[in-house]
Amino acid sequence: MSGPEATSVPDGLLVVDKPEDWSSHDVVARVRRLAGTRKVGHAGTLDPMATGVLVLGIGKGTKLLTFLVGCDKDYTATIRLGQETTTDDAQGEPVPAPEGQGRATDLTEPAIAAAVATLTGDITQVPSSVSAIKVRGERAYARVRAGEEVVLAARPVRVDRFVVHRLIRDPAGAPGCLDLDVAVSVSSGTYVRALARDLGRALGVGGHLTALRRTRVGTFGLDTAYPLAELTARRERGETLPLLPLATAAASALPSRTLTPQDAVAVGRGQRIASAQPGRADLVAALGPAGELVAILDESRSAARSRVVFTPASS
Repeated sequence: MSGPEATSVPDGLLVVDKPEDWSSHDVVARVRRLAGTRKVGHAGTLDPMATGVLVLGIGKGTKLLTFLVGCDKDYTATIRLGQETTTDDAQGEPVPAPEGQGRATDLTEPAIAAAVATLTGDITQVPSSVSAIKVRGERAYARVRAGEEVVLAARPVRVDRFVVHRLIRDPAGAPGCLDLDVAVSVSSGTYVRALARDLGRALGVGGHLTALRRTRVGTFGLDTAYPLAELTARRERGETLPLLPLATAAASALPSRTLTPQDAVAVGRGQRIASAQPGRADLVAALGPAGELVAILDESRSAARSRVVFTPASS
């Protein structure tokens, strides 16, 4: 890495406020240099156009990412009605409007609210063909860039909240269009740009996403996120990265349980122990007597088993 030599970095999670025009891979690569380790991963990608919360695991923190990728997420976004694009967002090429398409500026607020309601709750969504979904082992966007036509299957998703905060008719540079500033809360696997596309189609005018900011992943929000520039400045001053300790991160994302010294040793050796709440559907962060993260436990049966062990037994 450039700048001062990396010092030993503890294991944990790092919440980054991803800048625009950076891919998630770019952010991981930068943090690898800042942390002085290649053991860095992320809990769900953000498109280069998007900004906001990107949860990274460093060291043993990468083991926690598996349990965070399915978290619900919050976004703020701008949807432009009146024009579709090849990628369902502003980075794609405009798609010619079909004959007879209506004018977005003629839409009424009740009509928009009714269409939004059809895209709220449990819905079926076809992801964009340029998404990161793998098709026969290769990312869909890579197949599209290679000239292949990709049509992805519809999948069930959940939209818990879809609120329109502001309407802007004839926005700068897009006469005849209508911009909606929205906030959404969605299940993992939901594509906000697909919501923009489908809203435009439901209203008969086409639509795409022009801005996207992720404000929450599970329990991790923008209030815990650090801009890359600030992280770089910290390292240049010789400071360590502001990581969330493993125990803090796990306990904030999952139900937690404090183990007895004997159970902590047993779990650290990969042995099963009695479940605190047999039949519990949620995984459990098992903490040792000193507050350290020992393991993630599955308590769905009477005997709890480890999904992953973080602190091997020392005695």
